[in-house]
Amino acid sequence: MSNDKLSLGVIGASATYGWGMRAHMPAFLGLPEYDLTAVCTTTKRTAEESASQYGARKSYWNYKDLISDPEIDIVDVCIKAPRHYEVVMAALEAGKHVFCEWPLGANSSQSEEMAKLAKEKGVMTMVGLQSRYAPSFQNLKSLVAQGYLGRMIAANMTMFLPGITRPRTVKSAWNADKEAGAHALNIATGHALDVFLWSLGELKEIQSIVATQISEWKATNISEITNTVSETTIPVTSPDNIMLIGKLENDALASVHIGSIPYHGTAFRLEVYGTEGTLIVTSDQMVEMVDPILRGAKTEDKELTVIPHPKEFLWTPKDVPSGVAVNMAQMFRQFATDIKAGRKSQPDFEEAARRHKTLDALEMASDKQGTVVIEG
Repeated sequence: MSNDKLSLGVIGASATYGWGMRAHMPAFLGLPEYDLTAVCTTTKRTAEESASQYGARKSYWNYKDLISDPEIDIVDVCIKAPRHYEVVMAALEAGKHVFCEWPLGANSSQSEEMAKLAKEKGVMTMVGLQSRYAPSFQNLKSLVAQGYLGRMIAANMTMFLPGITRPRTVKSAWNADKEAGAHALNIATGHALDVFLWSLGELKEIQSIVATQISEWKATNISEITNTVSETTIPVTSPDNIMLIGKLENDALASVHIGSIPYHGTAFRLEVYGTEGTLIVTSDQMVEMVDPILRGAKTEDKELTVIPHPKEFLWTPKDVPSGVAVNMAQMFRQFATDIKAGRKSQPDFEEAARRHKTLDALEMASDKQGTVVIEG
């Protein structure tokens, strides 16, 4: 830490593609709490290009070199899910504070190991479940806590995202394998269900279906030797549709359907009904991407109206561009504040590991075709 700024190293800081380019880098560069010390990509050329693009003082093309840099206080891990465990464990072993994209690990076992090591090392962690930091979801949680709904009766959430049958190359179809951890259960359901439960209350019992409705993907294979193009079919084990019904700890009934579907998805919608009011949250994108629209009505109101969020729920400076960078910047700013104060961040790796266990419970309920009680 120098000049009261936290020294940051970003692993996965491509200057040309990816979530790091779209969300992480614009968020970090707009925040005064961070000094972008180093970036890391997979080659010397792209690392140097990224350093030039983002104004980093150092460039690395081996993540171990970035992690071992004594200047760096925080490591941001923004790479494909199958590599999270390897890179995060190395950063924790080096005693760095770590921010990692969701899912934390490819499975709950990996996540538990990372949470355990972070606790042993006494470092600060945070995981990218950024919907919690969207101002309208902050407002939703606040209104529920204040009793806007009265007694909560029922809640429903759907998110249908198109593209499961989109054209793809064999190289880009790595996530067809469930073991890679980058599928609709871990990612889409993980993000949506996390903010649903964080806002409304945790589950206490569920029944569910976790299914792979599209069992094959068509893909294009380009030969590196002859440069010829051929078509192939890839078997898919990754789940693409997740449904659940259950009961929350407050005894409200809950129903959820998250689906990766071929075309024309309707995106995100959350409805929650109580004895004294109704709250509806909608977005035309994946839930974690941008701040959604919150509407509500009390018993005496004639119709639902938009509920603007209070100013205190948006704490990013104007230097952060609008769009997908905002929720990330909200998180990153809170992380910096917590590190400087020596205060635990939320959601940290321990909480992420518990959320992975929630997803395990969905799979268990689906496999047994019965009710699963969620352990607190």
